[in-house]
Parts: sequence; structure tokens; C-alpha cells
Amino acid sequence: MKAKAVRLYGKNDLRLESFELPAIKENEILAKVVCDSLCMSSYKAASQGSDHKRVPNDVAENPVIIGHEFAGELVEVGAKWADQFKVGDKFSIQPAINYEDGPVGVLSAPGYSYQYIGGDATYVIIPNEVMELGCLLPYKGEGYYPASLSEPLSCVIGAMHANYHTTPGKYIHTMEIVENGKMAILAGVGPMGLAAINYVLHREDRHPALLVVTDVDQARLDRAASLYTPEFAASRGIDLRYINTGNMADPVAELKAISGGEGFNDVFCFAPVKPVVEQADAILAFDGCLNFFAGPSRADFSAMFNFYNVHYAYTHVVGTSGGNTDDMIEGLHLMGKGLDPAGLVTHIGGLNAVPEATLHLPEIPGGKKLIYNHIEMPLTPIADFAKLGESDERFKTLDELCQKHQGLWNVEAETFLLNNF
Repeated sequence: MKAKAVRLYGKNDLRLESFELPAIKENEILAKVVCDSLCMSSYKAASQGSDHKRVPNDVAENPVIIGHEFAGELVEVGAKWADQFKVGDKFSIQPAINYEDGPVGVLSAPGYSYQYIGGDATYVIIPNEVMELGCLLPYKGEGYYPASLSEPLSCVIGAMHANYHTTPGKYIHTMEIVENGKMAILAGVGPMGLAAINYVLHREDRHPALLVVTDVDQARLDRAASLYTPEFAASRGIDLRYINTGNMADPVAELKAISGGEGFNDVFCFAPVKPVVEQADAILAFDGCLNFFAGPSRADFSAMFNFYNVHYAYTHVVGTSGGNTDDMIEGLHLMGKGLDPAGLVTHIGGLNAVPEATLHLPEIPGGKKLIYNHIEMPLTPIADFAKLGESDERFKTLDELCQKHQGLWNVEAETFLLNNF
């Protein structure tokens, strides 16, 4: 059958084109992709081409479909999987499959490595290895965009689980953030920082007593505070504070003062910026864990780290990239319990918008760019719907639907978009 997709041929070479999908094998599944959320990881893959660790060396001859934060519904199910999946099932995908014996290799991933599966396509073939490792995840909630955003949400879930702490005199690392401890999220009101705040506030098993979120952009801090309010956090037993460190004469001293002078047990760094990393190190408490979450694009990125404290105060650092399948399942579960990831989304567009948007993603302000693959629409800020609605009734309706939900994207707006664009 014919499919349309954005395919990567080499460095900065993305092409929206139609091509023929082969018939599925008995161990494969044909799926319709409804939406995909653009990710900085796709920008890095497009910028690096075959130099990227997940992009095959022969990408110029065998282009791959980009996009890995996607959701849709199953169209045809191969005989091998007919007892587990059925036509019409909604799904999300865990893309980092790490399938050692697969056809692409240990780092193979939908959205980077495959000719026939990726998020920025109308239809895809889900290969056998994705199902074998349980990476085709059923989604039973409303709409499609929450399932698409379960992958970025899983990244922050995995980060929280990856932090660890120690007991003096014992060679045991206790995984997880400190229960009722003190947490700081630095540069924390970008898309992934918002996801982290949302997760901390909705998590069922543990949470910090103090959560400090910093940035230097007051408008973004104010937006985050309106979406994830200190009042709601207090109802969950969390003292949530949004802090503009750009207004501080001595951010380290003032942040430590907020912590009671002891520093923070868990610090998450959401920007690959040297001063931010060093600030994160400086506010660690005894046995504090710094999670360097933001992936740098430069291979030689480095920052100073206080090794006196490493030795005498047991401070330590971890890094995480992505989440595993259990993290995505946890995210999908929490969405069924009231966690709505819509606060991540600031732009909506059609498949036609993907090549340019992906190649210029660092330059486009706002949060997540959500793509609907079966429509044509320029990448459009939700904030622009009202203005566009002056000449297009469809955008007027979209604006009205979003205003009903604090200006956020929502299932009603998604349904209207799919039916009218």
C-alpha cells in the first residue's frame, strides 16, 4: 500500500515523500499513525545523519523514517500476534528497543533506524522485534496525543528511578529519589521539565517534601506555575516553589537557604549548560545525587565538579537518556489516573510541517510540537488560534476548545482537528 513519510537520507536531508509499503509478514503488524510529537533527538539524528549512533551507515541508499513519539491504531495484524492484538487497538511504541539480535543492531530504534517504521508517517509496519520485547504498548485512554507523549514522559520517569543514594559504611546503592526529601529541577520549565513536574505531582508511590523549580525566564515560570500550581502540589504534600535564579545575586547561596541550608537530595539538570551543571553540583546535600538529564549535542561538553564533596560528602552524578518499557507503562497508567500531558504541547501541525520544523527545532520557541500525520497544516502555535480564527472558523473553534482547558490542547480539540482539517 502507499504511505507518506518524512525520511532521512543524510545530514540535514529530510524528504517528505510517498512510497510503497510491502505486504506485512505473519509476524508483523500494519498500523496507522495518527500523531507524533517532535523531539530534539530527531533534530540530532537529522543533523548528524549516519554519524548518529542509531542511524544506519547506508541511510543514503536506504532512508529511514524519523519520529519516535507516536500513537495510532492497528490496521492489520499478522497471524503470530492475532491472539494478543486486534484491528482497531490504539497503541504507543517504546522506541529504544535495544534488540541485540535484530536486523539493525543493538541500538536500533523506530524513528532512527528503520525503513518502514517511524512516527512521521501515515502508515508503518511494526516489526517482529518490537512485539517480541513487549514494546508495542496498548493505550486505552481517550484521544491519541497522550499516548504519543508517553515516550517523553517515560524519560523523566526513568530519570527519577535512576537516581540513587547510599548508606555510610555499606556498599549498597538505594535506587530512587529520597522519599520526603528535597528536590530541585534546574532550567526546569522547558518541555521536559514540565513533564518532570507533572510526574512528581502525580506519582503514586513517593514524592519529595520540597520541590524547587528554577529558570531565568519569568514568563515560562509563570506559565508552569499556572499549569502545575503550588496549591495542587500542597494537596499532594509537596512544597512547590518556582524560582527565577536570574534575579538572584548569589543563586547557589539563596537556593541552599531555601533548602534550609542543607542542600538538595536530588537535583535534576535540564539544560546542557556549564554554569547550570556547576550550580546543580554546588547545591547538592550530603549524599546528594545530580541527574544530568539534558543530552548535549557536543561530544566534548564538560563542566567542573567538586571532587572534595564527592570524597567527603558522598555526592555523585548519574545520567539518563530515555525511559524503558516499564516507565512508559507507568506513564500510561498515570494518564488513566488524571495525569494529562497536554501542558507539554504548544504547537500543532500536519505532516507537511515536519522537515522544516525538525531541522530548526532548537530555534522554535515553546514546548512540544505535535504533528497529526493525516492532515496538512503549517506548524501553528496554539496561542495563534484566536488570531487565525478571525478568518478561519475552524481555528476559531479550536481556540474556543483550548480556552475551555486553560489554553491547553485537549481531546475535544484533537477530535475536531481530525474531523475538519
